[in-house]
Amino acid sequence: MPSGFAKTPEPPYYAVIFTSTQTDDRRGYEAMAEAMMTLAHEQPGCLGAESARGADGLGITVSYFRDEDAVHAWKQHARHLGAQTLGKERWYAHYELRVAKVERAYSGPQGR
Repeated sequence: MPSGFAKTPEPPYYAVIFTSTQTDDRRGYEAMAEAMMTLAHEQPGCLGAESARGADGLGITVSYFRDEDAVHAWKQHARHLGAQTLGKERWYAHYELRVAKVERAYSGPQGR
């Protein structure tokens, strides 16, 4: 598995897709993003995550979870709730969050 890709099991599982644009105020953002990624990976049912942010500030993070209960537990985690509040108040100009059930998954060749 190439670096940066989440190692997920055979479907079904769930994907939480968070797409955002940032404000100019990025104080504390990187530290919080790293802390939330670490915390998410520690949660029961979290299968991994993939994240990228372009120079234009558009970012996409996809987190994978075993089931809907695990997705809900992550949404309600106290430290995650605090990060969500800061994101809404300070870091995000706009965001979209989508939750999807993954029913099929494929991968392609490595090293090409």
